[in-house]
Amino acid sequence: QILCEAGLLPGALMRNASLRFVCTEVHLRVETTDSVFTRNYAEGQTIRCPVAHGDGNYRCDNDTLAVLRNDDRIAFRYVDASGEATAAANPNGSVENIAGILSAGRNVLGMMPHPENLIEAIQGGTDGRALFESVMGELAVAG
Repeated sequence: QILCEAGLLPGALMRNASLRFVCTEVHLRVETTDSVFTRNYAEGQTIRCPVAHGDGNYRCDNDTLAVLRNDDRIAFRYVDASGEATAAANPNGSVENIAGILSAGRNVLGMMPHPENLIEAIQGGTDGRALFESVMGELAVAG
């Protein structure tokens, strides 16, 4: 939320469409691997990820949405288990099922799901681990 409020990412996060706090596990589809955050995933890969928020409804104007699409800056979308972006798979009402976006420089990722809560088998799975391994790999190369 603060990334949008600070102007690091476009758009805004509003109250969930249900007006309720949502705490559940969702499926995300990786929309781009052209970022330091998503390189260790496959484009189109479906991953599981927990969400826990009351203000996760991503909104932006049509011009911003077109820029996000055209510049390949949509990182993740909410999808069902088969990878389809459906209304039922969208836990908060985000426009076009958007779950995560990248900054224009591709060095900032904002997302409402919590991949850090699914990085060890003891947590129930490791689907979030690749995001952090992607970043660590980039830091190792830059170091």
